[in-house]
Amino acid sequence: MAASKNPFKPSAGATPPHLVGRDDQVAAVADGIDEGPGSPGRLTIFTGARGVGKTTLLNAVDDVALEHGWLFVDETATAGLMGRLDEHVSHMLEERRPRPKRRLTGINLSASFGGVSTELTPELSAGLRRKLNTLLDDLERHDSGLLLTIDEVHVTLPDMREIAALAQHMVREQRQFALVMAGLPSAVSGLLSDDVLTFLRRADKHVLGDVSIDEVHDALVATFEENGRAITPEASWLAAEATFGYPFLIQLVCYHVWRATDGDVADLAAVDAGISAARRRLGSLVHETALADLSDLDRTFLVAMSVDDGPSRMADVRRRMGEVSPQHANTYRRRLMAAGMIQQVSHGKVAFALPYLRDFLREHGAAYGLGPDEL
Repeated sequence: MAASKNPFKPSAGATPPHLVGRDDQVAAVADGIDEGPGSPGRLTIFTGARGVGKTTLLNAVDDVALEHGWLFVDETATAGLMGRLDEHVSHMLEERRPRPKRRLTGINLSASFGGVSTELTPELSAGLRRKLNTLLDDLERHDSGLLLTIDEVHVTLPDMREIAALAQHMVREQRQFALVMAGLPSAVSGLLSDDVLTFLRRADKHVLGDVSIDEVHDALVATFEENGRAITPEASWLAAEATFGYPFLIQLVCYHVWRATDGDVADLAAVDAGISAARRRLGSLVHETALADLSDLDRTFLVAMSVDDGPSRMADVRRRMGEVSPQHANTYRRRLMAAGMIQQVSHGKVAFALPYLRDFLREHGAAYGLGPDEL
């Protein structure tokens, strides 16, 4: 009987059926919880390019906390972060102490209306650090703790300084507390180089990259079988290789292969159709977003690289950009490496870090700096 529900999840932050190639990172945080205060895993930063599964990994870390009997708070580094954390901790305190948290301060009785005046108890109106310590006092009596995960961290959010100070106090006081964060390479680099956020430099940093094709293959075959379908050996290897081990593309390719499968067995025709559909969607979901964050000259640098079928020589890129100076070209190179767009493969040579970005730029290069004749 053919399965109908597609098990693959090509959506930002969605938890896939199998978390491929991230066992070491999850285990590092689990070890941190087991080992107690002072363990490196209790202060962790995940970084990597878009689509490598940073948010998904944070979800897996939340699950680890639950398995250890801990509570967790998951947040994103946007305006109002500290206020939202205060609300989370206050709610947890109320949940653990279900007694009324407001005291009666007055009763208004009149001909037209009646009312009751209340005010917050001191516990709920206290600062976040005091509330957090109160919560941890209770959790620790039950061999529990609190994990805080924060996605999309960046230095420009003032609340990050408050978060760093709060975490530093928790570490110094040896509380059952862990902080795990994730962000793009350029954002994490700015965070760790900030003079005020020096405490975060002690974090256990994990740079997430592509995963092995063998692991991709085994995971996609297992997912098909667990959901009532099969995939031929030739088709499964073709699909796995088409992902380049890029986590988001794993889900995207397999999602479209599943959709293209007619019956209970995915064959080469289904995989070919799935790969084509996935490549089209990757452009709008990942490439356009990544390029939008760059300067015009950074994008022109990438388009100049797209002329080559393999790694690009820096001298050729400079010439295509109009003989820019080596200093300026190296500035663009460093920025693009920090953004996770390119990687240096040898002295004087760079290559694209995102799958199929070259093809996308060849098709849309005119919008980013070079005309069709030059491509």
